[in-house]
Amino acid sequence: MFKKLLLALLAIAVLGGVIIAAFGERILVAAIKRQVHYNLSGEAFAKFGDGLNVVLCGAGSPVPDPKRAGPCVAVIAGGRIMLVDTGAGAIRNLAPEGIPVGKVSGVFLTHFHSDHIDGLGELMLQRWGNGSHTAPLPVHGPTGVEQVVQGFNMAYAQDDQYRVAHHGPVIMPPAGAGGLAVPFAPPADGAATVVLDEGGLKVIAFSVDHAPIKPAVGYRFDYKGRSVLISGDTKKSATVEKYAKDVDLLVHEALNEDMVQLITDGADEAGAKNIAQITRDIHGYHTTPVQAAEIASAAGARHLLYYHIVPALPLRPLERMFVKGVSAVYSGGVTVGHDGTWVSLPAGSKAITVKQIRLGR
Repeated sequence: MFKKLLLALLAIAVLGGVIIAAFGERILVAAIKRQVHYNLSGEAFAKFGDGLNVVLCGAGSPVPDPKRAGPCVAVIAGGRIMLVDTGAGAIRNLAPEGIPVGKVSGVFLTHFHSDHIDGLGELMLQRWGNGSHTAPLPVHGPTGVEQVVQGFNMAYAQDDQYRVAHHGPVIMPPAGAGGLAVPFAPPADGAATVVLDEGGLKVIAFSVDHAPIKPAVGYRFDYKGRSVLISGDTKKSATVEKYAKDVDLLVHEALNEDMVQLITDGADEAGAKNIAQITRDIHGYHTTPVQAAEIASAAGARHLLYYHIVPALPLRPLERMFVKGVSAVYSGGVTVGHDGTWVSLPAGSKAITVKQIRLGR
């Protein structure tokens, strides 16, 4: 009986191999076409219903992490797609996450550290090409954003000409290339400024403490009774706590000092004095996971999502180490962010749904 069963399973395996060999390429081609249609038709984007949808296009930091691109948070409200920061590799996550890059309506920069802006040129190009835009990408940011945008526009000027010459001005309208800086004065400590207020969506900016980096801001988005605050890079801040009052979702940066100390110790042992000093320095202008949880608790935030995660966490057990002590100070929901972490805050509801969009890694 066992022998007959074994032979039957072997026959099925052989038959399956024959079918795959005969039709595998045809199946693969059909799957590719289906995926392209899904991404470009708007079908994927339709899953983000009305309300606030927050997707991490990049949950990482300057520290290389195979699971996390540079810092980037997509906020989707009423069909409008806005990105907070544009870290390296993050823009390539947008399409797999179901976010059409051609429909990005604006960027909000928290500060001008390289890891928060180094994907901006790619975003400008991809948005232009995918959307045939006739106006540049609006890039909001505190004073100094003008220089950043001008630099990327200059760096991409020759490439812009190539694209128009190759594809024509209908597909690549010359007036739509690059970005347009939309600066605002950094708010005084403890104060906020309204950056955008239209279509039921309100975005405010507030200064944070990332000294010696100035200006540095965070943002809060409010839409149809739902809210999200994104800290940007900062040490523990009373201003973040103030503007996170009763927020549905707090997206906060975090650095685990004990885990970073392991890197410092290893660098010292290896004689890598520069890396050892850098990893000592970064303790002073970031927030620990427990401190971020304390802010969430004091503010009454309903869910805490970690991003700009330091150090890299390529293995799940490391994530448990990262949030050690958090449950002792905060009783709300906690998520350690990955690229593709999606938090849905539907309009007219109190629901908070956290999902993970698969990105193939």
